[in-house]
Amino acid sequence: MGRGRVEVKRIENKINRQVTFSKRRNGLLKKAYELSVLCDAEIALIIFSSRGKLYEFGSAGTSKTVERYQHHYGFGQDIGRETQMQSWCQEVTKLKVKFESLQRTQRQLLGEDLGPLNLKELLNLEKQLEGALAQTRQRRTQLMVEQVEDLRKKERQLGDINKQLKLKLEAELWSSSNGGATTSGTSNFHLHYAQPNSIDHCEPPEPVLQIGYQYVQAESSSIPKSNTASETNFIQGWVL
Repeated sequence: MGRGRVEVKRIENKINRQVTFSKRRNGLLKKAYELSVLCDAEIALIIFSSRGKLYEFGSAGTSKTVERYQHHYGFGQDIGRETQMQSWCQEVTKLKVKFESLQRTQRQLLGEDLGPLNLKELLNLEKQLEGALAQTRQRRTQLMVEQVEDLRKKERQLGDINKQLKLKLEAELWSSSNGGATTSGTSNFHLHYAQPNSIDHCEPPEPVLQIGYQYVQAESSSIPKSNTASETNFIQGWVL
């Protein structure tokens, strides 16, 4: 006759509970060993008794199998991320402290928040300010010298441009003066007409080309002035 079904519940009798634990524990360890051998499986078995006693079995080593299990489920990555987060938090805290220190130093350089400083710290602050002032003055002097050099360079360039413009103006004046002289020289060429021998001559006089400033004077002084003036007006009318 077969065994009946055993009701699965906590065994109240302490002795029976201990006996059942020992038997089933040994059977479980035996089955784990057989499974690992027969099926070439990696098995890790960990058992803690009610008194806290440890019983374990590992076909490839319990620690190795547990690490593999953690890596499979990402427990190692979570630990690494947690460590990285802690490192970042520490770095943020350091940077925050440094930032506050720099802000305090800036206020002190501006003459603020000097109460907590002692005499030695005030002397150091004074030396820093004097050094910064000296560097500022040196930089200012350098910039002023560079500006003066630039102004001198521009002055030389403007002087050269002024000389070129002056030479160009003198050349234009010389050219215009020579052109005027030539024009005045050519203006000396006039056309004059010979006076007739007699006022009674009816034919108009023929034009005669004469060069230079020449004045034709009446040959006879016996001609009346009125006739001379009329003749002169007549001759001027033919002058080109």
